[in-house]
Amino acid sequence: MFPRATNGRTRAALAAAFIAIAIVAFGAWRWSQGSKPELGPTASANAARGDASGAPARDRDSVDLSDSQLASVRVEPVEDHEFPVLKEAVGSIDFDEDMAVQVFTPYQGRIIALYASVGDDVKKGQTLFTIDSPDLLQAESTLIAAAGVLELTTRNLARLRELYKTLAVSQRDVDQAASDQQTAEGNLRAGRDAVRIFGKTDPEIDRIVADRSADPTLVVPSPISGRITARNAAPGLLVQPGNAPAPYIVADINIMWMLADVAEADSPAFRVGQAVQVNISAFPNRVFDGKITTIGASVDPNTRRVLVRSEINDPQHELRSGMFANFVISVAAPVRSPAVPLAGVVREGDGTMSVWVTADRRRFTKRTVKIGDQRDGYRQILEGVQVGELVASDGAIFLSNMLTIGGSQ
Repeated sequence: MFPRATNGRTRAALAAAFIAIAIVAFGAWRWSQGSKPELGPTASANAARGDASGAPARDRDSVDLSDSQLASVRVEPVEDHEFPVLKEAVGSIDFDEDMAVQVFTPYQGRIIALYASVGDDVKKGQTLFTIDSPDLLQAESTLIAAAGVLELTTRNLARLRELYKTLAVSQRDVDQAASDQQTAEGNLRAGRDAVRIFGKTDPEIDRIVADRSADPTLVVPSPISGRITARNAAPGLLVQPGNAPAPYIVADINIMWMLADVAEADSPAFRVGQAVQVNISAFPNRVFDGKITTIGASVDPNTRRVLVRSEINDPQHELRSGMFANFVISVAAPVRSPAVPLAGVVREGDGTMSVWVTADRRRFTKRTVKIGDQRDGYRQILEGVQVGELVASDGAIFLSNMLTIGGSQ
């Protein structure tokens, strides 16, 4: 009886051992097939970055170059550069309306001839147009009559003085003749002044008197040197003083205006008298200097912009009204900031900007930066790197491509 019970226990122990061996064998088989134990929350997060320690997270933004690849990259230290604080605005060129003159005829008459067209450059005193003026004709006729009376009274005075020597006439007659002669002289001077008002010169007046011929042609000259900006005249047109439109408008083009609309938010930075530099689309390699003369007193309710007017020096008369222009103005003292060559800054696909930093000139690490202005081939770096750090000044795109290719494999 006892031996049979012992055999039963032995068989049960053997069965349990067999089951344990089978479980171990099954686990070994599953491991050999690549089964891995489930990761906990921390381990899973680290694995998503590289491995359980998280160390490879930095390696994802780093590139190690071989000796042959180093030839494609140039390394320079980050330098300290001066960047001016600038504001920009776009606008257009216009004539200086303060120096634009409407040329009217001083007296009424009909236009005889025109001597200038829109766009012509004229000098002060140059003839713009002529008119047939009845007022000038009347003034010249009066002058001729005054000259004739003076000549008559002068001869009469001389004759009476000769007669007085022989007591043929009285002193009273001589005095009267002298008075008449002096009156005639005054009338002649007044006549000459009346004709001179019409623009006639003394030689021309002398010729009128000598020839006893009145010329009704009134010459209307340009009062200033400048450019013809408008012409509203035609031969035969009756013109009168002050009646708009003026036959001609002449503008001084030594100084032109630039009219620009600046954003409302930028308007407090502008001041009258500030120097501006203007770039003209028609002259891409030229810079025209000027200064702000007027800042609008109101904001356009539709565009939320403020008018800023500047005077631009144009001694060579190269600018034309309506030209598109862009002006740059320094609104504060320059600032010094770290700077990287333009080729050393890369725009990423998400819009961020980055540079490649190195300590040993072999291992390069991408670093996101905040950029500022651009000047003289350098990009201002506001955040991300410090002066003296080594960066890839040329070949940054090559490094970014290497990182992209490495990450896709």
